[in-house]
Amino acid sequence: MEHVTKLGDTVNANPERTARVLAKSIYRELREGGLEHPSVLAVATELIALLAADVRGKDAD
Repeated sequence: MEHVTKLGDTVNANPERTARVLAKSIYRELREGGLEHPSVLAVATELIALLAADVRGKDAD
């Protein structure tokens, strides 16, 4: 029987490691998908903006 781990379970177990693995995976996917460094930076900037809006309690859209 296959054991499936949910992302939430992994995050709770080791949030720092999960963040590193997820970031590397996203970065690799973006680069392999053809995005150049400025576009990857734009994605990262947007993610930070969404997080900042969420932390401030504002609508992130």
